[in-house]
Amino acid sequence: MAKKKRKNIRTKGKIRLSRYFQQLKQGDKVSIVAEKALQPRFPSRMQGKTGTVETKRGNAFVVKVNDQNKEKTFIIEPIHLKKINPSK
Repeated sequence: MAKKKRKNIRTKGKIRLSRYFQQLKQGDKVSIVAEKALQPRFPSRMQGKTGTVETKRGNAFVVKVNDQNKEKTFIIEPIHLKKINPSK
């Protein structure tokens, strides 16, 4: 059965501008969460993966993600990123 790509009923509506203009620093841990209201600009297989912010490029961020045994870099807009606190 195909995985449904829908938003939860409570998250529907306007996109929060604070998420679009969020500030991330180099080395921050982020989770990749696709914003369904916008057209995705990254591979859907990256949904739910975690990575590290390397730099800022224009309005987007360069995120380093481990994909199985390879380290890959993706350029992702901040609306699709959610900052996480790594457990210590």
